[in-house]
Amino acid sequence: MIYLKLFLTFLKIGAFTFGGGYAMLPLMQQEVLNNAWMTEEELLNFIAVAESTPGPVAINMATYIGVETGGILGAIISTLGVILPSFAVILVVAKFYAKYKNSFVVKGCLTGLRPVVIGLIAKAIISLGFGVFFPNGITAAAFDFGFFSSVLIFGIVVYLAFKKVNPIYLILGSAGLGIVSGYAEKLIS
Repeated sequence: MIYLKLFLTFLKIGAFTFGGGYAMLPLMQQEVLNNAWMTEEELLNFIAVAESTPGPVAINMATYIGVETGGILGAIISTLGVILPSFAVILVVAKFYAKYKNSFVVKGCLTGLRPVVIGLIAKAIISLGFGVFFPNGITAAAFDFGFFSSVLIFGIVVYLAFKKVNPIYLILGSAGLGIVSGYAEKLIS
């Protein structure tokens, strides 16, 4: 039964989310938490891993969640569920786009979809940001060493990203900074 649930859930995520993997994160987050497949902290960790590994983030997430909830078969089924809608849509689009790309309906549809994608990505960033910076809610105790370490790492990575530093170096560097931060926090407490 878990396999059917995984397949249908990721089929829905793949079918009703436009704009790529990051736009899928809010719906994926909602579905994973509603089904109690993992906690919000585990989901944040999986997103970090999925973002740090090769491949599209949505496919990586579907695979990770599938393997956590249903083993190897769960991973295969979840991955198939999330990619089938895109695969089908891109086949149809590829067939008809060249013919209708100048249509006002197609142009209007694309114009309407762009802001939605940005909004969905922004929602994911805000939601995940709260989970990263305030894992136990916003309280006076939340502003601890871990919070300031996370803010510092975030600031450094954003600055370096705008300086066009290779993302591989950013991922490796932030992992290293996280390790150092973890050791420093352990020494302080």
